[in-house]
Amino acid sequence: MAENTGTEERGIRFTLEEIAGAVGDFGTIFPILLGVAIVCPDVNVSHFFLFLAAWYIIAGFYYRLPMPIEPMKAIGAIVIAEGLCAGEIVASGIVVGALFLLLGLVGGMTWIGERIPKSVVRGVQAGLALILLRTSLGYIVPDALFAAVSIGIILVFFVASQRTRIPDVSALLVLLIGLAAGIAVQGMPPFRLMPLPVPVLPLPADFIAGTWDLALPQIPLTLTNAILATSLLTYDLFPKKGVNPDRLSRTIGAMNLVSTPLGGFPMCHGAGGLAAMYRFGARTGGANIIAGIFILIFAVAFAPPEVLTLIPFGVFGALLVFVALELGKHSVKTESYLVTGTIAVLTLAIGLTVAFIVGMILAYVLEWRGRAGASRS
Repeated sequence: MAENTGTEERGIRFTLEEIAGAVGDFGTIFPILLGVAIVCPDVNVSHFFLFLAAWYIIAGFYYRLPMPIEPMKAIGAIVIAEGLCAGEIVASGIVVGALFLLLGLVGGMTWIGERIPKSVVRGVQAGLALILLRTSLGYIVPDALFAAVSIGIILVFFVASQRTRIPDVSALLVLLIGLAAGIAVQGMPPFRLMPLPVPVLPLPADFIAGTWDLALPQIPLTLTNAILATSLLTYDLFPKKGVNPDRLSRTIGAMNLVSTPLGGFPMCHGAGGLAAMYRFGARTGGANIIAGIFILIFAVAFAPPEVLTLIPFGVFGALLVFVALELGKHSVKTESYLVTGTIAVLTLAIGLTVAFIVGMILAYVLEWRGRAGASRS
């Protein structure tokens, strides 16, 4: 994480540093959205990018700080692994949007966040990492060559970004290489204008599945990483302009209630994304506006659905591996390896919702036993 220099940039700036910081979080965004589009033929990835770009720009003007907008990782990982449909994705976005908007309006974020043990959240992160790793193998094995090249490029940029201020644009680079290779083999896709978004009305069954399979596993991750941890980091980096948790909760609620019924993917903020943007030079909302413009270009480019078929699957597999590793590395910072490990194993074997419930029970049982033992001694 970058250290706070004690000086705070105000307003909106468009400098080279802001441009570098703008792409700092792209390595998380593209693999999830494109992976969902591959397994769900009834979604339009150009609409995913369109609404993501719009909210990046809105957040830049609203917060006047670098404020990442990311696809919700738990929802994305489960959709990619299980190939769920558009109705369930929309339903989950409406459910989480309504919940977090309400929590933000009544000031309930801190109270709830304090009641979810950190070990449970770490377990959710570990379980998602295992799901993504398993899914990535399905893309890597049949396309090992492109996967190996992509992994090599990502590793080079990872090492370089850790030792220098070179921004990690490996995700963009491997996607462009994959597109170039696809065009060389298959030819240019036809030019088509992006279709206008149309409302999607989920069925009652979609709300049941979307809530159980997608929203419930996502909620603890959003509470902790997207809201509480992001809020804390804004105060660390910008002491006079820090953003309180309820404000973040309200924007997460608003963007999901507005966007997902029109074909957007469920979105949130993220502490890791903020740290990445700041590390590479972002200091104002200008980085958000620049990122939004870049993503808008991708929305136009991916309007023809044939574009997705141009990119070798090995590229997606490689990108998913590093998203999984990014999630997994945080899971080891747990206060209970038993709780975290149990959730991770159950997630892979049964599913994330059941694993979360079992983990919550186990965490509270262990806490109760610890208190009882302390009182007897």
